[in-house]
Amino acid sequence: MFQLGKTIISEDIIQKDFVCNLSACKGACCIEGDAGAPLNEEEVKILEDIYPKVKPFLRKEGVEAIESQGTSIKTVFGDLETPLINGAECAYVIFDDNNMALCGIEQAYIKGEVDWKKPISCHLYPIRVKDYSEFSGVNYERWDICDDACSLGKELQVPVYKFVKEALIRKFGEDWYTELEKVAEENFK
Repeated sequence: MFQLGKTIISEDIIQKDFVCNLSACKGACCIEGDAGAPLNEEEVKILEDIYPKVKPFLRKEGVEAIESQGTSIKTVFGDLETPLINGAECAYVIFDDNNMALCGIEQAYIKGEVDWKKPISCHLYPIRVKDYSEFSGVNYERWDICDDACSLGKELQVPVYKFVKEALIRKFGEDWYTELEKVAEENFK
């Protein structure tokens, strides 16, 4: 672990390799698991605001889940998340012609309907950020459904932090990312 400003960072984000291999996993991270995508308070408001523009991109099941549960939910533990369809996939997930899971929010973004790409937790994945009172923990989350992404990352020699560069800059800023690159180059060659 090392510190950059008010973040404590796992060395795994520099030392481990990762490149999403959607042709292998078909977007399983949007379907597997027992919880929706983590959200923050600001994102809850954004989802409420953009839902009318995102709705046409969603599947019928997703619209039904959102309209019965809300554009976001609060768990019994007080965590904010995207709603799920029947306790399974994210309500915002859609499928392409090859049955690959895609994000309906991101599709609306790509088509220029909204100016918000998707929840930062999704954009950052496989990095998870946990906010504490004095700092944020930045960790690599290893999940067996991403084994193909780890293999592809290793083959292409792309460390996790480079794979999620855009998302890290979105979350922490350009200066923070530049400092992260310096730490990686100076200490992890």
